[in-house]
Amino acid sequence: MDTTTDHAADRDRAAAVSETHTGIVFFAGERAYKVKKPVDLGFVDLTTRRERRRVCHREVELNRRFAGDVYLGVAELSGPGDEPPEPIVVMRRMPAGRRLATLVAARRPVEEPLRAVARTLAAWHAQAPRGPHISEQGSRDALRQRWRDSFEQVRPFHGRSIGAAEAAEIEERVLRFLAGREPLFRSRIQAGRIVDGHGDLMATDIFCLDDGPRILDCLEFDDRLRWLDGLDDASFLAMDLERLGAPGLAERFLYWYAEYAADPAPASLRHHYVAYRAFVRAKVACLRHAQGDAAAAAQIDPLTELTLRHLRAGAVGLILVGGLPGTGKSTLARSLGDRLGCAVLNSDVVRKELAGIPPDQSAAAPYGTGIYSPAHTERTYATLLGRAETLLEQGESVVLDASWTVAEHRTLARLLARRTHADLFALRCEAPPALAEQRMRGQDGRPLRRRPRDRGGHGRPQRPLARGRRHRHLRPRRQGRRAGAVDRAPARRRARVAPPPATAAGLRRARCGRGPSSGRMGTKAHPGARSAR
Repeated sequence: MDTTTDHAADRDRAAAVSETHTGIVFFAGERAYKVKKPVDLGFVDLTTRRERRRVCHREVELNRRFAGDVYLGVAELSGPGDEPPEPIVVMRRMPAGRRLATLVAARRPVEEPLRAVARTLAAWHAQAPRGPHISEQGSRDALRQRWRDSFEQVRPFHGRSIGAAEAAEIEERVLRFLAGREPLFRSRIQAGRIVDGHGDLMATDIFCLDDGPRILDCLEFDDRLRWLDGLDDASFLAMDLERLGAPGLAERFLYWYAEYAADPAPASLRHHYVAYRAFVRAKVACLRHAQGDAAAAAQIDPLTELTLRHLRAGAVGLILVGGLPGTGKSTLARSLGDRLGCAVLNSDVVRKELAGIPPDQSAAAPYGTGIYSPAHTERTYATLLGRAETLLEQGESVVLDASWTVAEHRTLARLLARRTHADLFALRCEAPPALAEQRMRGQDGRPLRRRPRDRGGHGRPQRPLARGRRHRHLRPRRQGRRAGAVDRAPARRRARVAPPPATAAGLRRARCGRGPSSGRMGTKAHPGARSAR
């Protein structure tokens, strides 16, 4: 006889009670009975029996979409007095040992059931109800209002349950990201990504059974909170897995979901949605602590830290990599793009493209003529910045590889960063003239076409680039470091190309130096960057 199995079965039949911020669940035998609390939490008002009855019926209806054999119906519980009966949700009791949160905490293998959850969620999203009233809730303005509602609900707890400085930083970062990303959310709506989803996908409410996962406890009290971007829906579980100490599982789950849903969303949006879900849970923990749940207080700081970690990692950045020909700026730009997962736009490629010249074909010409004429240079930078603007508005961080020797071009880049609410970083590459000439000869096999160092793209005198401290290359994130953390190494240590979740956040921690707001390129890059392998 397997006594372990017998003990587990006995536990699954024993009487027990579980409580959430909106309800109490009683377990008895093979059944579970959920009673709604008569509470008003601001975002949900269950103070009337009529509303609790409506919500109970709605919970059964909605959850049967994910677990039809678990939600059995709505019954009424009558007491010995004259009070009207209380509505209760009747459910089939799930085995506690198969709860996803329990398996994750025990470090049990859950990849296959987690992949099945991703497949189930993506399959539902593919057929879920859609419509203008649903799509409206996926707009930038609707999401911003939900954030603001949460900010107001948490504000009374500043300095008590949640750190005031951390809460202020969260609010500033959220509003900055949303201010510049309206086209991203509009494109999500146009692509049909806003659906009637689950809305409250947590590891404690998923059970990994032999015949497939059962996903319980869909959000039922406010349809608008369940009408959301499918990626937002999936990000709730990713947040919960990371909260449980399994960031690797969280990352794989989002990868599987994106694969099944064919969703090409930028990393910044994934980070933003994970941060939103973490802050929602921090808010709930604040409310439960105010209700007298002492244990909830311990959840607030880790959830706040998780929120900030993803907001920092998801910050959108514009990175200028400049310098004269042969100084290694293109190598550095490509390395940064690979390391940080950014789009890289190269001015030489754009310059040739606009002239109808293949990128690998030489276009050598005397200074100030051909594709290097002032008019063509202006067109090149305008195209470069225009394409960068489109990417930044879509939540993609961008590396711009160009000389940036003209102050007006740097000013336009600074204005672009301000307009798109992106973080701006400027790196300047330098190399000894002999090394730069050697590199230029190696590019096309012809002698170096010298360009006057004292002339800009417009034929006007060009102020020398400012000297700054050497750029510190970024090395790969060490095992065990949290998302967004980036180490710093001396300049002669070359960055490898294992992109971490962070984008602009990594550069911010590396303290890249002055940006172009001063009219100069910022930090000087190591002159051997191109040849250091």
